[in-house]
Amino acid sequence: MERLWAPWRMEYIEKCDEPCACIFCELPKKGNDRENLILFRGEHSFVIMNKFPYAVGHLMVAPYRHTADLNDLPAEELTDIFLNTRECVNILKKAMKPQGFNVGANLGRSGGAGIVDHVHFHIVPRWNGDSNFMPVIGGTKVVSQSLEKTYDRLYPMFLEK
Repeated sequence: MERLWAPWRMEYIEKCDEPCACIFCELPKKGNDRENLILFRGEHSFVIMNKFPYAVGHLMVAPYRHTADLNDLPAEELTDIFLNTRECVNILKKAMKPQGFNVGANLGRSGGAGIVDHVHFHIVPRWNGDSNFMPVIGGTKVVSQSLEKTYDRLYPMFLEK
């Protein structure tokens, strides 16, 4: 069996020993979108940068409604989520020119969800060769741009939406 070491994720895993407040419920209530990495607010969902990204430009789209079950979301909310997901892909194509994407949701703890009680979709831009030896051999994940610079690069493109 091969193992992929990802020690940079430990900060995320250990962030809360006790149940944390839901970031997808709490952060939109705060006023400072840049500080909270919120790039866009739609009618039923919003776009937020992943604070612990797998790659530069790792975005998430979440409904405002707090639910872990897709069946709890009416059609207009699902439509809003998927239209915003598509817009994220289009903006990332233009801003960062990735060669591919991982897009999807991790539902439930067994499905890999880090936040199990609030459904959300990940949009991760990918480049040929972006998975290199550094995480495995060096125990280090290389993220080539700060969250703030990535935010400043993407935010104006969401304003045009």
